[in-house]
Amino acid sequence: MKISVLSPDKSIFEGEITSVKVPGAGGQFQVLNNHAAIVSALVKGDVEIVKGGGEKMSFAIEKGFIEVLKNDIALLVEGVEE
Repeated sequence: MKISVLSPDKSIFEGEITSVKVPGAGGQFQVLNNHAAIVSALVKGDVEIVKGGGEKMSFAIEKGFIEVLKNDIALLVEGVEE
């Protein structure tokens, strides 16, 4: 899967991943390969990304949105604390 993580002022990460966990408005959820198409609002919480090589990356957000379509993920976030 490919992901683009963007905040209003910079690009945080772009690349291949195996999974991402996000704090959805209805609760935390994980996106894996071949996930159904989805658009969801995100609330304050932690985002956890597992990169293609197994390296983990995490950061806190204030709010945002996620869009998943055909293994392409767009993560638009505000209030990032790395």
